[in-house]
Amino acid sequence: MWLPILGILIGIILGLILPLQIPTNYASYMSIAVLAALDSVFGGIRASLEDKFETDIFISGFFGNAFLAAGLAYIGDRLDVPIYLAAIFAFGVRLFQNFAALRRHFLAVLRKKSAGSNEK
Repeated sequence: MWLPILGILIGIILGLILPLQIPTNYASYMSIAVLAALDSVFGGIRASLEDKFETDIFISGFFGNAFLAAGLAYIGDRLDVPIYLAAIFAFGVRLFQNFAALRRHFLAVLRKKSAGSNEK
């Protein structure tokens, strides 16, 4: 369960330490790829809490979603059609759904602990 969170923390630390700059032309592709990757991370955490986590599904979804989203944004740019909006909407909705499921899970855990301490 803590592995995805550890990965996020390591990524944030590396991002702050390493002097990597993305050219402005690629900012929209990277932002969509990051959104897709975050969706996969939250989905992985959710699956882990539900005891349904499978590493191969997580890895393929993480990279597959990121490349697909960035690729669709690139194709949309070449066609002058804002296809990236579909990716933003789809991954944004899933991200919030996964976050809501995580929130409900942790609130249920807190309620159980609170109910257990009130019974004593």
